[in-house]
Amino acid sequence: MGLFGRKNKSSQVAKDRLKLVLIYDRQGTTTNNEMLQMMKRDLMAVISRYVEIDEREFSIDLTNQMGEDGMTSRLTANIPIKSMKQMVRNTKGN
Repeated sequence: MGLFGRKNKSSQVAKDRLKLVLIYDRQGTTTNNEMLQMMKRDLMAVISRYVEIDEREFSIDLTNQMGEDGMTSRLTANIPIKSMKQMVRNTKGN
């Protein structure tokens, strides 16, 4: 469910794409730049609902590292926030 009681379809799409990237990565396939770009667009769309971001400086990166427990993946996001947006709560019916 979303922040104010409604489902966020875009956020679910972003989560699903993240899972897909991690699955591909754990199988040893190469990183799919197109998929990362789709995730970036989805994340920007969802986050932009709540805060104003600097889209030119927004970046995501997927890295792999071999550790004691095997290969691990990390998705890192750099999301410069310009300002918070005013949110209006729907108080009808409650």
